[in-house]
Amino acid sequence: MNFKETELPGIGKKIVANTRSGEKLAIIIHDDGKREIFHLEQDNPEDYTSMITLDDDEARYVSAIIGGATYKPTALDNIEVALGDLIIEWYKLEPHFKAIGKTIGDLRIRQRSGATIIAVVEKNHTKHINPGADLLLTSDALVVVLGERLHQQQIRQILLSGSN
Repeated sequence: MNFKETELPGIGKKIVANTRSGEKLAIIIHDDGKREIFHLEQDNPEDYTSMITLDDDEARYVSAIIGGATYKPTALDNIEVALGDLIIEWYKLEPHFKAIGKTIGDLRIRQRSGATIIAVVEKNHTKHINPGADLLLTSDALVVVLGERLHQQQIRQILLSGSN
């Protein structure tokens, strides 16, 4: 997810977030504590599909809910204990990713990052569990990766840059 912050003189600050799924979210934090949250149209980011207004207390409570402070799913807690420092991440191969059209072996992912691709789900929902080095990565595929945090940072760079 990437963010763009803009100062709004006399109003506050605007943060626009582009999610991994390709959606856009704009949050305006007013100097008086009010928050406005907009779900922006994908085709026209000047328009929005929905809007929510929260006061300061509501925004802090919703933030705690989203951040997991008020409820943490039991399954996630068990996974964290079982995996320790290992993390499972999902990467959607967006059209600008340079890894598209290359195989896992071409990219030498395991050797270069220490991470392991444990599954790939293609746009047409074809699943490849424990894919081999000869699997060709395609646009909009979902790549499921197991590794430590540093490994995850490295694999993201490999998928983005596509360099061998």
